[in-house]
Amino acid sequence: MNSAPSLSVVVCAYTVDRWEDLQAALVSVQSQRRPPEDIVLVVDHCPELQRLADRMLHGVRVLPNQRRKGLSGARNTGVEAASGDVVAFLDDDAAAHPSWTERLLNDYRDPEVVGVGGLVVPWWETERPAWFPPEFDWVVGCSYRGLPEEPAPVRNFIGANMSFRKDALRAAGGFRTDLGRVGARPLGCEETELCLRITSRRPDAVLLHDPSAAVRHRVPAARATWSYFRARCYAEGLSKALVARYGDGSAALSSERAYLTSTLPRAFREALHPGRPAPARTALALALGVGATFLGYAVGSVRARRSAVRSPRRPAEPPSLGPVQGSPA
Repeated sequence: MNSAPSLSVVVCAYTVDRWEDLQAALVSVQSQRRPPEDIVLVVDHCPELQRLADRMLHGVRVLPNQRRKGLSGARNTGVEAASGDVVAFLDDDAAAHPSWTERLLNDYRDPEVVGVGGLVVPWWETERPAWFPPEFDWVVGCSYRGLPEEPAPVRNFIGANMSFRKDALRAAGGFRTDLGRVGARPLGCEETELCLRITSRRPDAVLLHDPSAAVRHRVPAARATWSYFRARCYAEGLSKALVARYGDGSAALSSERAYLTSTLPRAFREALHPGRPAPARTALALALGVGATFLGYAVGSVRARRSAVRSPRRPAEPPSLGPVQGSPA
């Protein structure tokens, strides 16, 4: 077992509308029992937020995203600027438990562990809708029923709470900038694709889910609606089709098969239990979520095939991360 490595925490933000949440996120990192060596805020092409952060924040390095607009480009900027051996990512509307960094770093004492992700607890701005199934908490960027409840290897992490050894991130080339969110567009799966690429390059690598490394993630009222639920599920299907195209389709969907064959059937049985609140609406949400995701995947697969016909060459892996302004020598 090795000693704990050094740590950088990267937070990415794109709007002044979440300024209070961003401040809370940064304070939660600065207040850790085991403070990180480095905190990097990457501002994603928002000059107003850049000026505000430069003026108001202390003890944080504030950098502009110097790559393609979007969360993936911002994260890659943060990786290059980070000074720590491990880079942890926290969403700008999440707050870390005081033991978060300590828990993450303890797991890196095992040299086979190249990434650690933790529990993401939903922090509902309004009351949690009675119909919203916990198996679909991934819709709002949170841990969902079906994930391991004890430390265990997983295929991929939830982006609001994840970390990697920096050398593994560099070797893999970072996050694909043609996947993931740009502003409020509800696409994703850039974390899944990166995790698959890391383990394909190093099959013995362990990506560890440790629920003791916990954060809470704000869920605004706009995300507690049927329309957002449907749109996010459809977007997830589109994103999964791209992930399957970029990698080994079988490996890319391994967790989804287990989710469909085990987690969701149990969820349907529980939803229809007479003692469950809003059983009919919960069952409807489960069916809608599955259907919208399948539809998105089908549409995304057709688009991918058409793209392959127009350009038959396999999509290249993302280029190696290069230097950015403000990165350490």
